[in-house]
Amino acid sequence: MLEFAYLAYIVAAICFILALRGLSSPETARMGNIYGMTGMGIAVLVTLIAMPQILPPDTPIRIWLIILGIVIGAPIGTYIALKIPMTALPQLVAAFHSLVGLAAVFVAAAAFYNPSAYGIGSFGDIAVASLIEMSIGVAIGAITFTGSVVAFTKLQGLVSGNPLVFPLQHPLNAGLAVLTVILVIILCSTNSELAFWLIVLISLALGLLLILPIGGADMPVVISMLNSYSGWAAAGIGFTLQNQLLIVTGALVGASGAILSYIMCKGMNRSIFNVILGGFGGESAGPAAGPGGPRNVKQGSADDAAFIMKNAQNVIVVPGYGMAVAQAQHAVREMGELLKAEGVNVKYAIHPVAGRMPGHMNVLLAEANVPYDEVFELEDINRDFASCDVAYVIGANDVTNPAAKTDPTSSIYGMPILDVEKAKTVLFVKRSLGSGYAGVDNELFFRDNTMMLFGDAKKMTEEIVKGLE
Repeated sequence: MLEFAYLAYIVAAICFILALRGLSSPETARMGNIYGMTGMGIAVLVTLIAMPQILPPDTPIRIWLIILGIVIGAPIGTYIALKIPMTALPQLVAAFHSLVGLAAVFVAAAAFYNPSAYGIGSFGDIAVASLIEMSIGVAIGAITFTGSVVAFTKLQGLVSGNPLVFPLQHPLNAGLAVLTVILVIILCSTNSELAFWLIVLISLALGLLLILPIGGADMPVVISMLNSYSGWAAAGIGFTLQNQLLIVTGALVGASGAILSYIMCKGMNRSIFNVILGGFGGESAGPAAGPGGPRNVKQGSADDAAFIMKNAQNVIVVPGYGMAVAQAQHAVREMGELLKAEGVNVKYAIHPVAGRMPGHMNVLLAEANVPYDEVFELEDINRDFASCDVAYVIGANDVTNPAAKTDPTSSIYGMPILDVEKAKTVLFVKRSLGSGYAGVDNELFFRDNTMMLFGDAKKMTEEIVKGLE
């Protein structure tokens, strides 16, 4: 039975690798999801069947608790999957990451108090190697839990998305990290119950202190980083449970999340070390003036926008979180199809941190069946804005803000942006002149070549569609 279980674990691990490979591209993402679900189904089923052989002898197995967990969890997961709107997906991911971290803490605590059930010794006399694994798992898990909770509250709008910067932030974080290492050494030397729980408490505090100073514009990188943390926490659980597949799966998630975080930081001109240490994002500016404020803007209508785009040769659509909130992706695709029927060349420009999580805009455009060959990343399309007749920006505030290039005091300074200001005409759809998630005013609103289209993104785009018909 054990040989069969290990073989099945290898198959499941291959499925997970294929899932990651498939999820790297919109064209293969659906198949990637199928591979992932298949691998997880195999892993759960085989673990349940082979549990008596995997666990140490004489370990009590309470199947009814496992069944109860499945009966409670499966309907909840199914309901969430069916009901959650795409706009709430980032905070859902953050919430799920927190559960992975909390599970790591619970498993480590269970192993600490009942090590014989895990084959790692007896209470008060746990093997040093197991204590090291346990300590790392519980520390990463606790950081992931509280960090993900903070990310969830920011994404959900329960607390401000502005960075909460406090005095001596880096020395405090560094001091807590050093103290954690010292406590791990003490735990491994003495099997101290106090040291174990101090590691938990300090790690919980670190999760809060690492994520609170990070501003809203950097939240996609936070989600990616927490994804990596949750993977390493799962790998720690795997070592404690002596489950090879959980170790492999956690390592895959942890490594892929770390690589994605690095790629995104490079794309945003941020330091990966600042991400890990919770030190990026700065003071944000105050709110911008509204439509009736002291600075003048050009305000247009849907008919104006339809006329301008119909007479253009090249139109680049720049989607942002405003499109996600309004669920306007289908109207945007319909607008693009009508423009192409008029002989207009239409492209879609995606910033790596547009929205609230990696790939957010790609997912929305794919949901609306926008052709993949019309969607371009920042580095592939930025040069095209200079020869573009119209840039149609739909709620992408921070990622189009010229302050990232012109204002050294701005919290987004240095972040590569989409050069929409170089287009002959910029049509900017927003409800108001309010600042974006980073809390920074967008000077693009007041440029001579910008026309503001105030209103709900979906309604405005639908009115433009009517004007094009």
